[in-house]
Amino acid sequence: MNSKFSLWGYRSARTGAAAVTLLLLPFLLGGVPARADTAQAIVVLGDSISAGYGIQREQGWVHLLDQTLAEHDQAWSVVNASISGETTGGGRARLRGVLDTHTPAIVIIELGGNDGLRGYPIDNIRRNLTAMVNMARGHGATPIIVGMRIPPNYGARYSSAFDDVFGDVASATQAKLVPFLLSEVALAEDLMQDDGIHPTAAAQPLLLNAVWTHLQPLL
Repeated sequence: MNSKFSLWGYRSARTGAAAVTLLLLPFLLGGVPARADTAQAIVVLGDSISAGYGIQREQGWVHLLDQTLAEHDQAWSVVNASISGETTGGGRARLRGVLDTHTPAIVIIELGGNDGLRGYPIDNIRRNLTAMVNMARGHGATPIIVGMRIPPNYGARYSSAFDDVFGDVASATQAKLVPFLLSEVALAEDLMQDDGIHPTAAAQPLLLNAVWTHLQPLL
């Protein structure tokens, strides 16, 4: 887990805070209604990227999403069910209980990075992601898959298959897909922590922006 994103060879279309401001402008122009007791839940089932590893949890993109909705759209609330180190297998095992507890309308699945860093079989990742999508749908929730990438520690063939598995599952299950979550920050040293894996607090609005583009049409 010490590999730097600078070794990954990804292109990054750098965006600034202005893009995030424009994206959230409809909210910022509105009032600040109180959150309704009947707010629908959005569950984020993720790993350290969504749990806010290395930063204050209140600085993470999931909290920023919840804060934005709490201030400007009382119809929605966010539950962060993310755990640092979580794998697709762990998320699959936990998801049914999360669904029963929160009855979400939307489930954002941000898992797979730890599977890839540990070299887990791609077929296992595919099965787990597919099972979570189907489980969410079975509870009446709309699933969103969040894509991730890994350094080429296990060779180009494995890395390529890992990159593709998120889109493959989304296509096969007709789930919404957020492409590589860190695409706007992975190559920016000032937006990544020293481990080269986890984004800094300053990067979190850009992560929110990446998810929001695909989440907003569902709200």
